[in-house]
Amino acid sequence: MAVVLITGGSGLIGRALTKALLARGDQVRWLSREAGLRGVVRAYAWDVERGMVDLEALRGVDHIVHLAGAGIADKRWSKRRVAELIASRADSARLLLRGAREAGCRPQCIVSASGVGYYGAVTRDLPFTEDDAPGADTIARITVEWERAVDEWASLCRVVKLRTPVVLAREGGALPKLAALARWGLAARIGSGKQWMPWVHVEDLVTAYLRALDDDTMQGAYNVVGGNSTNLEFTKVLASALKRPMWLPPVPGALMRLALGEVADLLLKGSPIESIRMSDSNLPRKSQLGFSLRTLMQES
Repeated sequence: MAVVLITGGSGLIGRALTKALLARGDQVRWLSREAGLRGVVRAYAWDVERGMVDLEALRGVDHIVHLAGAGIADKRWSKRRVAELIASRADSARLLLRGAREAGCRPQCIVSASGVGYYGAVTRDLPFTEDDAPGADTIARITVEWERAVDEWASLCRVVKLRTPVVLAREGGALPKLAALARWGLAARIGSGKQWMPWVHVEDLVTAYLRALDDDTMQGAYNVVGGNSTNLEFTKVLASALKRPMWLPPVPGALMRLALGEVADLLLKGSPIESIRMSDSNLPRKSQLGFSLRTLMQES
């Protein structure tokens, strides 16, 4: 039995990973704004802005999973908001590291979430792989600073960073919102619809996290992608899975930018992502878009 400490445990990925870890007999702890029991999981308090973390959370820990971070697309990207996005990821990773050293904690590894935004919000047909350099725009800068802070753990333990695209899940994430529109017959491509939309099923992502925790040969950054679809293809398959028509004209890019500012680039731009470090055989259960969407819609 391993003891796993998760930041951001109450989020979409954290809940799914917690369930999988408990099912195989591991002990799970969360770091949260408020301490207390969450079912069988004990939450310990931390406050990133104040630089406070309960050191008891770190004592006896075998692995750390760092998922905490403010929602990327929750607000427009003002300078202040971008600073908040970076701090919620990078400052929290550094606070954890300081706490681990103070508590005398030497975990076997830290596995951190990251994003395919590392490569930037650009549209091209050539897939990005882990060998590609980071982009230079805002989403890339946020992700680079996030990973840079996590890399500081390398002096203490093994570091794994899982770069993730859109996560398909029945509860949480983007899919329920998109499905709600499609159910009302309001599915429409965004902009040209030619931009790529890499994705991964939440169950496959959890499989990747479990492997990263267990496989001591894994180190560094990994793209975790179930498939690549254009926005138009994704929207058509979603409407088909729900047996709804797709008849509306595209959502104009100019309107998206007016409403969302630079955040709109996350929807209007996108490139395919491939992994050369984690083979398909390690992720494969839900890797067909139609199968994934039909399964998730049936479950809902």
